[in-house]
Amino acid sequence: MFFGESAHALDAKNRVFVPKRIQELLTRTPEGNLVAFLTLGEDPCLYLFSETGFKQANEELKTRIFTSDEQRAAKRMFFANSQRVELDSSGRVLIPEKLRRKVGIEKEVVMVGNDERAEIWPAGVWEDYQERNEGVLKKLNRVIGDKPASN
Repeated sequence: MFFGESAHALDAKNRVFVPKRIQELLTRTPEGNLVAFLTLGEDPCLYLFSETGFKQANEELKTRIFTSDEQRAAKRMFFANSQRVELDSSGRVLIPEKLRRKVGIEKEVVMVGNDERAEIWPAGVWEDYQERNEGVLKKLNRVIGDKPASN
């Protein structure tokens, strides 16, 4: 499970360090390099999946019937904007220019664990998102649709 939050800066080559807690969930190539999948997220962020997580996302998409224009477009856009990436020996991943541009990543990012994936947010966008949603944890039972346990 991906969890936690950490701030990072892109280096001059547009690489960002991936925290050890996230690296530990990634698989290695036969050559020993860590591998992940980057794709556009639903919010203005990037999703970073492990290889297993990306395959699970693909399986979920395969089980859906893509009969509407919107459903077919969503699947096409998801895979068109996905890239397999390898971390370098220092634990950094290159953020492709196309993906950086689409979510507005310039220099400062926040890497956020979100269960089956990590998310890479432009730092200012993440700060705004947190401010808009800071009260949601106080309403968690209502948000997820569960009733509080009775004692």
